[in-house]
Amino acid sequence: MDTLAFLLMILVFVASLAIQGGLQATFARYSRVANSRGLTGAEVARAILDAHGLTHVRVEPVPGALTDHYDPQAKAVRLSEPNYASPSLAALAVAAHEVGHAVQDARGYAWLRVRASLLPAASLGSNLGPILVLAGLFLGALGLAKLGLYLYLAVALFQLITLPVEFDASKRALEFLRRMGFLRPEEMGPARQVLTWAALTYVAALAGSLATILYYASLLGLFGRREE
Repeated sequence: MDTLAFLLMILVFVASLAIQGGLQATFARYSRVANSRGLTGAEVARAILDAHGLTHVRVEPVPGALTDHYDPQAKAVRLSEPNYASPSLAALAVAAHEVGHAVQDARGYAWLRVRASLLPAASLGSNLGPILVLAGLFLGALGLAKLGLYLYLAVALFQLITLPVEFDASKRALEFLRRMGFLRPEEMGPARQVLTWAALTYVAALAGSLATILYYASLLGLFGRREE
């Protein structure tokens, strides 16, 4: 079982690399294609926020590439510097997606709240879980290793809850772009491609966590006694 679980981890790792490559290639392609209205990511984000009565939510640039996110504590949509100033189809898709999270927050979207409540446990599990598993195996302390495994389960649960949050934000983004006329019908396909590849990265992350949990569980002999 250990070998099977390890091979599964390798398979998921390779698939994750392929998905990341697909996202980067798609994003790079549509980062070079300007939208027909010449609007930047920042301008579209501001317009969508204002249209939903979220004038208090700021739109800010942040350094880096694909560092875009919504900060619910600061009430700020933060766009990577290229997307903030770019009029590309990719920039508009990403900006609308992050505004989707702001609208979720304002509307009290249930899955967003559940995910926020799980963040402390997921952070603890991500940082401490693997350490306890490995320490328990090294020391022969099965209880300690199992504790690490249980902590790491919070990571997978957090990533599972992340899926509906991200899918919903992308659905909202495409609706914003279509209904408010920011993109023409022929420009919607590229925007959808960018958001689909981005969503697949969250699926890959969940698969990776589940494969890791399976591997840890097999090391701990939770699928029956291992052959010596």
